Amino acid sequence: MIITGAPGSEEHRGQQRKWREALVKALGERHGMPSERIIALSADAPEAEMRSTRTAVRRVLGDLASRVSATDVLLIVLMGHSSFDGVDAKFNLVGPDLEAHEWNRLLAPIAGRIVFVNTTGASSPFLARLAGRNRVIIAATHTPAQKYDTVFPEFWVEALGNAGTDLDRNGRISIWEAFARASSGVRRWYDQQGQLATERAVLDDTNDGTGRDVATEGEDGLLASRTFLDAEPAMASGDPTVAVLVSRRDQLELELDELKRKRSFMPPGDYEQELERVLIDIARVSREIRRKAKS
Repeated sequence: MIITGAPGSEEHRGQQRKWREALVKALGERHGMPSERIIALSADAPEAEMRSTRTAVRRVLGDLASRVSATDVLLIVLMGHSSFDGVDAKFNLVGPDLEAHEWNRLLAPIAGRIVFVNTTGASSPFLARLAGRNRVIIAATHTPAQKYDTVFPEFWVEALGNAGTDLDRNGRISIWEAFARASSGVRRWYDQQGQLATERAVLDDTNDGTGRDVATEGEDGLLASRTFLDAEPAMASGDPTVAVLVSRRDQLELELDELKRKRSFMPPGDYEQELERVLIDIARVSREIRRKAKS
């Protein structure tokens, strides 16, 4: 789901259109996403129901809540402008805007993993408002004071479409790899301009609402590194039992992440016992997925 909001000027309108079209192309060509699974709302859409209005956003997310399964990944990308008044954050739509707390309410019924990317200035409050289990939240800025136009969307779109983003050479681009490449592109752009950077992207996938940038050590990034936009290769067999196994593996990996975060609060013996159990379960399920994929 790609949403380009109220542009504010003709220059912004053209820029947003370019980013939107490039992102649609990257999702289709690099990630194998069918065009019918890409929903793009924009200020200048010829069809009224596809314009980036509050009504359209509510309708689309309500529809997705009934269609997205537990094994699906839903990517939502916001391009345009956000604002923060010290209390709540808003993304600027055509007509009335949507506050971050309502975005959170609309996302709550969706069963799958959510990757929510706000590429705008003043986007950092969305991190705390939307953080949740099985969610990857990305904001182009790390404080509300970073409220100016961002170049992050340029490099985010480029990262998703560039084969060089695949750092581990496994043939797939993870959300963390795309985030890392986009962040590097932003930093390089400001260096080349000889300007002090007015944006620093942050990612949260631990549900603490804080997140971290790519250069800072921290626990965030584990889930993002295992999140991909292309189809799980093992699912190509069409065997419904594989989908069940993939869902089980995903849940075990979430359990592993949570266990690692609790390590400092657990007796060493208890932690090691739980760690062994989860790792063995993941290995067993992964082995079964590979076996079924080959048969």
